[in-house]
Amino acid sequence: MTSDKRRYWGFVTADGPAAAVSAQAKMQEDVGLEGLMAPQVYGTPFVPLAVAAAATSRIRLASGIALAFARSPYETALHAMDLDRISGGRFTLGLGCSIRSWSEGVYGMPYGKPLAHMREVVEVIRIVIAKAHTGELKRYDGAYHHHDFSELQPPPPPLRTDLPVWIAALREPLVSLAAEIADGVMGHPLWSVSWATTKIPQALERGLKRGGKQRSDIEFQIGLWVAISKDRAEAINDARATVAFYAGMAQYEEYFAAHGFREEARSLQEGVKRGDYVSVAHLVPDEMAETFVICGPPDEVRKRVEPVWEVADSLWLVPPAYALPPEKLMAYAGAIASTFYG
Repeated sequence: MTSDKRRYWGFVTADGPAAAVSAQAKMQEDVGLEGLMAPQVYGTPFVPLAVAAAATSRIRLASGIALAFARSPYETALHAMDLDRISGGRFTLGLGCSIRSWSEGVYGMPYGKPLAHMREVVEVIRIVIAKAHTGELKRYDGAYHHHDFSELQPPPPPLRTDLPVWIAALREPLVSLAAEIADGVMGHPLWSVSWATTKIPQALERGLKRGGKQRSDIEFQIGLWVAISKDRAEAINDARATVAFYAGMAQYEEYFAAHGFREEARSLQEGVKRGDYVSVAHLVPDEMAETFVICGPPDEVRKRVEPVWEVADSLWLVPPAYALPPEKLMAYAGAIASTFYG
């Protein structure tokens, strides 16, 4: 735990050999981070988290995120129980919808109506974790998933039947759903500071009210992209590709439009459609890059991040990693560490 008692999360990926992943995880535990996230972009989160679990003893571990619709919820529940057991009860299952083109196109899995689909996925996962070992499971028939458990031989009991489930969200409806049915809400690193502090709290309260819950019943984690450098121009330039990657996704257009960047997003979509978001990264103007990635020297970045603590329980601060070479990624990660929890 950091000296000011604020909880920060780091990250691990499977971009290198197990020894490197282990060292990365152990180093972040040693500096006092609350937890480690692993994303699902070009690989699943479960492998690097398993390596991190073996290399650490205290730090929390979470999928940040596992794509909720990319696999059977039964299989996702198995991954969650395995990681919780391996880590000694330190795992949190973080789920996200992603976008239709990835779910249906890249993964070849149905997307449907994402709010209803996510509700169903969480329900199945929780049933499996709570009851698979008891022999009580027989059938589940929903709009998206149908399971016949009649011949399932009961597996060993999970370490925890109440393993926490968090839901990641970009826009208000999913934030409300997460607050209603999940144990935690994860803000997308794409959130601007103004979005996180003015738009999201009301959505959070609506979901809590529907679920009959108090604010203290959930953990609210906010992710932010941060590029700390005395050379502001370099930091902004390094942020462009990450913004282009997301702004070029048609499903996110309304989010960028809400920040005044509809035309820029539409221009960036052409690069994503060609499968080459890097080629259009230069079309991200400075103002847009700085809206979604906090760029600048340490003192200024700390000042811009500070208002988020008014609403968040924990922060996940990560470099804008897309298209960055490994040495730059590590340099930005080091700058985050020395600025916020060094």
